[in-house]
Amino acid sequence: MTLTENFIYDTIAPLKELRMGGCVKIILLKFLIAVLNFVYAFLKVLRVENKVVMISRQSNNINDDFRLLGRELERDFKVVYSCKTLENGVDSTLRSKITYAFSMLKQMYYLATSKVCILDSYNPVVSILKHKKSLIVVQIWHTVGKLKKFGWQIIGKSEGSSSDIANVMKMHKNYSVIYYAGEGYKQVFKEGFRADDSVFKKFTLPRIDLLLDKDYIETTRRQILEKHPELAGKPNVLYAPTFRKNEESFQKYFDELLDAFDFEKYNLIVKLHPLTKVRAIDERIVVDSDFSTFQMLTCTDKMISDYSCMIYEAGIKGIPLYYYCYDLDSYDNRRGFALDYDELPGFKAKNAKELVSTLDKPYDFKALREFIDSCVENKTDCTKKMAEDIKNMCDLKYGK
Repeated sequence: MTLTENFIYDTIAPLKELRMGGCVKIILLKFLIAVLNFVYAFLKVLRVENKVVMISRQSNNINDDFRLLGRELERDFKVVYSCKTLENGVDSTLRSKITYAFSMLKQMYYLATSKVCILDSYNPVVSILKHKKSLIVVQIWHTVGKLKKFGWQIIGKSEGSSSDIANVMKMHKNYSVIYYAGEGYKQVFKEGFRADDSVFKKFTLPRIDLLLDKDYIETTRRQILEKHPELAGKPNVLYAPTFRKNEESFQKYFDELLDAFDFEKYNLIVKLHPLTKVRAIDERIVVDSDFSTFQMLTCTDKMISDYSCMIYEAGIKGIPLYYYCYDLDSYDNRRGFALDYDELPGFKAKNAKELVSTLDKPYDFKALREFIDSCVENKTDCTKKMAEDIKNMCDLKYGK
């Protein structure tokens, strides 16, 4: 189960310490879904306002896509945000679950009183509730392209849900439209969302406007260099690995990368995933929590990743890509790849020394451009075009 599905089950299963079979869990989930729909029926009596709600489980903060799109939509709508994540581990406390429960109720109110709901990830409340027919649900997703399998593609795998849970939770249901950036991964979206062609529209995430905004790039780069002047002396390599649920071997291979890296020739910026427990403590590297990985691209000359979709943003900026894929086979078994990993542009190596040796080799920028262009077809006025489409859908549904 996902974190939110676990939360829903935990909320109504005080006897969860007993050994309950899968059948009992399904019954408990169905019971709670019925309760939520009962409460939601009263909320749906409320009048629909000229309002757009943006809901995210990715972060507790408003991300760049929501901020840019919201600013554009505010010309025609009232815009409200509901950004709340239920984290695992330390944050998985009774207080955290109560707070998240209130957040879900608030989201139900917004859904009942808004014309449009915009999501950047899977949201159980949106999928399991019976909404007013007038509600427009827009899924923009939180990655520019896709690299790893997701959603219905990983049902039954160690990093996915069970098919029974996914069906009960109506995973990725109720979307009016799903935006995607290019034909290169449309089929991946169709399989992951289990959706028909009719709901797909080709629009690129708003944050791509920032990547091509000279003022944003220069301002952000200047702010980073003011805090880290050492980054101005040599070419900068950004290491941004994806998050692994099983991190037992990650620390070992991370240390091997540091041992092999040529610090005399390059600076190394390390941006580990927020949920990782791996320690990045080394006086030779730059570790910063004030600037996001996206912002760090403004002063990056080369990027090392593995299976992160951040490769698309880097590729749009023309940053050479390198892949430290020491656990390629096991990761493929646990989750799987949506695209042919061998066909990705750039150098790949399971060994740290081998990878570092490729940093000085000639790079195939033509292959990088062709890959990016197939997956991200539009790169201009992304925010404005997406906002206009949402407004047009509202005009058709509610009248001008």
